[in-house]
Amino acid sequence: QVQLVESGGGLVQAGGSLRLSCAASGRTFSSYAMGWFRQAPGKEREFVAAISQSGGSTRYLDSVKGRFTISRDNAKNTVYLQMNRLKPEDTAVYYCAAGNYVLVTTTAYDDWGQGTQVTVSS
Repeated sequence: QVQLVESGGGLVQAGGSLRLSCAASGRTFSSYAMGWFRQAPGKEREFVAAISQSGGSTRYLDSVKGRFTISRDNAKNTVYLQMNRLKPEDTAVYYCAAGNYVLVTTTAYDDWGQGTQVTVSS
């Protein structure tokens, strides 16, 4: 099990940028694939991006490709989500999650953070 704590959310105007961080506890961070998901009010939690244990493989939701970048620093036990050219439809609570594979379903991830709010104003 790994404990995850997200940070970096906030209020930003459309077209702006934010960088989310997810700090993990424990010595085995590098053994986990990491994912970012988001959940808007009244909607299901959806996949945003994921990265493999080494960082060599990534996957993205189609609507964020070219705008968002997932990365990780295994020495710092941290995964990041750089979000550029933000849109109002990106508004949601963003969660990081740890799993074994770079997959897009919530059920593939065993450990979750508490989430961080991202609000994009038009």
